[in-house]
Amino acid sequence: MINIELAEVISTIFYTFLGLGLLILCWLVIERITPLSLRKELEDDQNTAIAIVIGALFLSVSIIIAAVILS
Repeated sequence: MINIELAEVISTIFYTFLGLGLLILCWLVIERITPLSLRKELEDDQNTAIAIVIGALFLSVSIIIAAVILS
């Protein structure tokens, strides 16, 4: 039987929300520094290139966050 402590569950929930918060912060920073509206480019114009770049950025930030949490 697996013995999971309460502290492990709480820390997992905390780090999940911390990671999501950092990703949202990253999105807001990118939205702020780009000269065009990313939402308009992604939703209305369906710009695939911007979608790929933003997806790659989120993956890289996620890997960095995971590495920091695991260290």
